[in-house]
Amino acid sequence: MENIKAGILGTGFYVPDKILTNADIEKMVDTSDEWITTRTGIKERHIIDDKQTTSDLAVFASQNALKNAKVDVSEVDCIIFATITPDMPFPSTACILQDKIGAKTVCAFDVNAACCGFIYALTMAKSFVENDTFKKVLVVAADALSRITDWTDRTTCVLFGDGAGAVVVGRAIDNKRVILGSYLGADGSAWDLLNMPAGGAQSPATHKTIDERLHFLKMNGNSVFKLAVRAMTNAAETVLAKCNLKNKDVDLVIPHQANLRIINALAQRLNAPLEKVWINVTKYGNVSGASVPIAMAEADASGKLEDGQIVLLDAFGAGLTWASAIIRW
Repeated sequence: MENIKAGILGTGFYVPDKILTNADIEKMVDTSDEWITTRTGIKERHIIDDKQTTSDLAVFASQNALKNAKVDVSEVDCIIFATITPDMPFPSTACILQDKIGAKTVCAFDVNAACCGFIYALTMAKSFVENDTFKKVLVVAADALSRITDWTDRTTCVLFGDGAGAVVVGRAIDNKRVILGSYLGADGSAWDLLNMPAGGAQSPATHKTIDERLHFLKMNGNSVFKLAVRAMTNAAETVLAKCNLKNKDVDLVIPHQANLRIINALAQRLNAPLEKVWINVTKYGNVSGASVPIAMAEADASGKLEDGQIVLLDAFGAGLTWASAIIRW
């Protein structure tokens, strides 16, 4: 049987034009640029306009990834879309994206693993390609978190932004950009630490849920912070061991961009100098599952990634979920 290796054929990302700075947020809630910067490292975030949707963000990121991969949309035979802010509860936003980019009748479905969604989806794509179910898989992660952010809650509204990242996964070319392995996990007992309480079958929309602002994201920040550092460290070490690699073998860490303090703590635990960690949380904030592919596309476009380098992807999110992956560039 042929030994097929799945690889990253191309990367792309997109963020909306509108920028919301810390100075802008100072006018909305009781906070300051100094407070936000000290605690999160975030200076600004990109926000969609009133006419845009999550799928619109994904269209641009997907087209950029396809162009970078030199792959025509007609060659895509599967779309996996990671999001927690779908255009609507159903149908899947993957189906809406399929229609918008003209991918005809190919397989399309959504994945909800919050900030780990991209790595979950990437792992599925790897399996699909390596078992020859699909030839070329478009993996996209996009979120419009501004639509579920409570702009009266100063503890959460400073954290989030909107954007999309995408990759095309197919048979590795010349044994480059190979997805070596991944590690996925979850702890559902901590579901209540980060969630949107209403809008589902448990609490459908009523005047009460709207009045109590339950259709917005809620988070226990201190608990999430502690668990995030621990889980991301464990996820990184686990996937490295699975791939027979050591911390010192990693050339670039691309972590979920939730908070600069979490990224710094992770780097310290992995003994990774900050010059080997891709950081863009300052200008985008937390874009949920899109954070990792946006960062990877930026690193790719910047020339930071070179053939043979070991790239570690690492994320943590609501669920609680965690995920990591290794790519040999």
